[in-house]
Amino acid sequence: MKRISIKITSEKLDLEECYRFVTDNSCGGISAFIGVVRNDTQGKKVTQLDFSSYKPMAIKEMQKIAMLALDKFDIQKIAIHHAEGMLQVGAIPVIITASAKHRKAAFLACEFAIDSLKETVPIWKKEYFSDGEVWVNAHP
Repeated sequence: MKRISIKITSEKLDLEECYRFVTDNSCGGISAFIGVVRNDTQGKKVTQLDFSSYKPMAIKEMQKIAMLALDKFDIQKIAIHHAEGMLQVGAIPVIITASAKHRKAAFLACEFAIDSLKETVPIWKKEYFSDGEVWVNAHP
């Protein structure tokens, strides 16, 4: 049984796909984290975001995060999907879903995965404003 789904794509992310992947009859809880492009940052109006990655390394790092989540939390399955390219306000750049026998493990796994992704995965974003743009996420 496949327990991990990792994806980086320029296509629109699909919450239903992530949900279907983690669904399992042994699980009583499914948790999801959905990142959404918001319209402001630090008081400045955001018009769009541009995500780019070093894809081979990013996929390896996302795989490591998923494997750690499986080891660290009592979860059955996990999906970590990230978009790349230009995204408008309201679009979804990241979806993480996890399933577990009990809800708390699924919640904790999703939180761990998004926090780890932001710290270690080589995905960068450029924020666009009406008066310019700036690269953010100065990691790794």
